[in-house]
Amino acid sequence: MQVDSPQTDHIHRRALVIDDHPLFCDALELTLRNAADFDDIATAATLAGGIEALKGDGARRDLIVLDLNLPDVTGLDGLIRLKTQAPETPIIVVSSMAENAIISAAIEAGAAGYVPKHSPHGEFRAALEAIFGGATYLPENFVECERSPNRSDAVTRLASLTAQQARILELICDGKLNKQIAFELSIAETTVKAHVTAIMRKLAVQSRTQAVLVAQQAKFATILPRSET
Repeated sequence: MQVDSPQTDHIHRRALVIDDHPLFCDALELTLRNAADFDDIATAATLAGGIEALKGDGARRDLIVLDLNLPDVTGLDGLIRLKTQAPETPIIVVSSMAENAIISAAIEAGAAGYVPKHSPHGEFRAALEAIFGGATYLPENFVECERSPNRSDAVTRLASLTAQQARILELICDGKLNKQIAFELSIAETTVKAHVTAIMRKLAVQSRTQAVLVAQQAKFATILPRSET
């Protein structure tokens, strides 16, 4: 049985694919064009490149496709930063990781759907139909996990940061000092200090170390079960 396209009238749809594997990007672009009539598809190999693409678009994207494993981001903080940058745009996570805990956490962090990379073409098409129909898409074999209160709280607090604050927190997690952050972002050190104060207030912490600990709650290391090896 043929599945109808999620688009009934011809409209211009614009997507952004963020994935560091060129062949997979090409495959996703072809799928988006064929399955949902997207005619404007930008690609980026890093989260930073994706955010720059969003800033320079001049018009919002109708869909973002995101790989969680990118060279410049770890865990769910990339998804959270994208949601801050484009809060009205649905994000489909397409990842090689198919653990129920990660899928649950991604949906909790704001993803509109989750498709494992090993899924057949038809599953991605079904995800598009669900999302454009206003639903959340989950893989067929997904089993919902019990939510971690600590992670849920961390995700909520991180989601309250602006895009610039999220970037500064990322640099704090890298061990950068205010002067180094100011240099990297080409802003005044006093501006960095103001942002750091706002970050700590929004995260309800008293120190940079505590802010880093909150950010760590959104990392894969706190979601996946520990290896026995």
